[in-house]
Amino acid sequence: MTPREIVRKTILFQGADRLPMDFPEKYGSDFGYVGMDPSPDARGQNTIDEWGCLWHNIGVCRLGEVSDFPIKDWSVMKKIRVPDIKDPKRWVNIRGARERAGDKFLMGWGLSLYERAHFLRGLENIWCDIHENPQELGRLIDILVDMNLYSIDKYAMEKADGYMFCDDWGLQERLMINPDSWREIWKPRYAKVYKAAHNAGMLTFLHSCGHITSILDDLIEIGLDVIQMDQQENMGLDLLGKRFGGRITFWCPVDIQTTMVNGTKNEIRAYCKKLVTTLGCPNGGFMPKWYGDPKGAGHTEEAIDVMCSEFLKLGGKLKNLKYKFT
Repeated sequence: MTPREIVRKTILFQGADRLPMDFPEKYGSDFGYVGMDPSPDARGQNTIDEWGCLWHNIGVCRLGEVSDFPIKDWSVMKKIRVPDIKDPKRWVNIRGARERAGDKFLMGWGLSLYERAHFLRGLENIWCDIHENPQELGRLIDILVDMNLYSIDKYAMEKADGYMFCDDWGLQERLMINPDSWREIWKPRYAKVYKAAHNAGMLTFLHSCGHITSILDDLIEIGLDVIQMDQQENMGLDLLGKRFGGRITFWCPVDIQTTMVNGTKNEIRAYCKKLVTTLGCPNGGFMPKWYGDPKGAGHTEEAIDVMCSEFLKLGGKLKNLKYKFT
C-alpha cells in the first residue's frame, strides 16, 4: 500500500498494512501538507495579524495569545478588516500540491470556528455573547464558515485527501462552554463544513484538546472522521476506547502534558502500546503522531526518539496485538 492508501484505509477501518506515521523527518511521515499563504488563521509573533489582533508571545514556544482584540463591541463589527479569502495571491503556493506530495496523504488546512472568534472578540466576551448576543456571534462564525467552504473548493481542485482545522474546546475536566450551547451555535456550522469536505472527496480532521467527551458523539454524528488530540489522560484511555473506539479515528502522540514529559522510557513505550490497543482495532482507528512544538511542551529528544521508535515497532505487527475494545 502507498502511504496515502495506508492513511485512508486506517481512517475508514478497512485494514492497512501498518500504522500510518506522522513523525519528524528522520522517522518518516505518510502526510503531506498544504495551506494558503498567508492564512487568515495565522497567529502572530508579537505582531498584529490580518484581522487586527495583537499577539503576545513569551518566546518559549511557537504559540501565543491575543493581548488586544479588535471587536471590543459589536458596533465596530462592520469596520473589522475581514481578510479576503479569494485573493489569488493567497493560493499561489498550493498549485501543484498533489504532485509535490506524491503518494502521501495530502492535508489541506482550514480556519478555526471557535478560536478565531475568541481571538477577535475575547474569550470571556464570547462566553457572554453565547447568551447575550447570539445573533452577532453567529454572524461572525458564519464568516469563518464561508471562508472554510471556499478553502475546501480550492483544495479539492488540488486533489487534497483531508481537511483540517484546530479548535481547542476543553478545559482539563470539562468543556469550556455548556455542551447545549455548543450544539445550538457551533454544531450546525461544523456540520456544514464537514458536509462540504465530504462532498469534495476529503476526509475531515479536527484538532481539539482538553476534556471534550461531551461533544465527541455530536462530532461523529455530523461527519468528523479523525479527532487529533494531544492529551488523553485527563479523559482516560479506557473511557475513550469504550465509548468512541471503532466510531472515529484517533490521531495522537503520547499524552504531551503527562507521560511524554514525566514518564520513563518504559512508561512511554507502554503508553504507546496502550494507545494503539485501546483506541484502535485490527482494521484501523488509531494513527500515531508527534507534537510539533516539543520545546514549548518540554519534550526531550530522548523521549521523542523512544516514542517514535516504539510506534514504528508496533506499527508492523498490528495483527499480533491484543486489542481491548473491538
